[in-house]
Amino acid sequence: MKNIFDQLQQQRVLVSDGAWGTMLQQGGLQPGECPEQWNISSPDKVRSIAEAYIEAGSEIVLSNSFGGSPFKLRQYGLEDKAAELNRAAAQLSKAAAGERVFVFASVGPSGQFLEPLGTISREQMIDNFRIQIQALSQGGADVILIETMSDIDEAMCVVEAARSVCQLPVALTMTFEKGRQGYRTMMGASIEQYIAAFSQAGVDFLGANCGNGIEQTVEIVHQMRQLTDRYLIAHPNAGIPRLVDGKTIFDQSPQDMARHIPALIHAGANIVGGCCGTGPDHIRHIVAQVSETLRRNPKI
Repeated sequence: MKNIFDQLQQQRVLVSDGAWGTMLQQGGLQPGECPEQWNISSPDKVRSIAEAYIEAGSEIVLSNSFGGSPFKLRQYGLEDKAAELNRAAAQLSKAAAGERVFVFASVGPSGQFLEPLGTISREQMIDNFRIQIQALSQGGADVILIETMSDIDEAMCVVEAARSVCQLPVALTMTFEKGRQGYRTMMGASIEQYIAAFSQAGVDFLGANCGNGIEQTVEIVHQMRQLTDRYLIAHPNAGIPRLVDGKTIFDQSPQDMARHIPALIHAGANIVGGCCGTGPDHIRHIVAQVSETLRRNPKI
């Protein structure tokens, strides 16, 4: 299998997958049920998600491990199974991926706050993520993807945890919202602060996921590209969420989302895919648009 960096040098743009939570819910995951538990209880359903995205053309798939840290699993009484559940998550995606698709193992926020805002020490936070990331590495992950982060300090703990237990490349995407001061995370971090902190920390891939539709993500990636030459990841939602009858709806069509892909690539994205509300049909249209954009603009 090629190195991910070699592949990006050759292709310039790779297509990753779409939402996992959306697909799990479509597969029968119930409200209040632990998604990561399915890695043991319903492995065929989990593996089929990766297979569906690969069939749609994904060159990168994630793993069902977003909420797999011990702190996050504690709400289900499953913190002692963190290593088992994460190892299985990576193994299932790797089994679907084979030797031609890369596995970016998903690591989401802990759901806890560091001192002094919260009660968790920096050492405790790092230990929490060490358990998860070591298991994902053992399960066959190609890259550790830290995603949907809003706190620079917590994200830095995850990066340190990854560096201490494996030698895999590390990717980090944060979630930004647009306000009067421009794009910032929920914890107040600006794009400039994020890029400066994690470029210095040596993170291999930077970018943004969730929180925005593709139009806003084009703006975010453009701002990031002015600040760094590192590979950039863009995982937007299928539009801005709407609340309908108590349910969150993402209703941007695959065709509409895909028509913004040329702008996203020109803004500087190297890995493009989707977050909440996206599925295999979105990825299929994105793959076609990426191919056409690169054909028309081979020197991008």
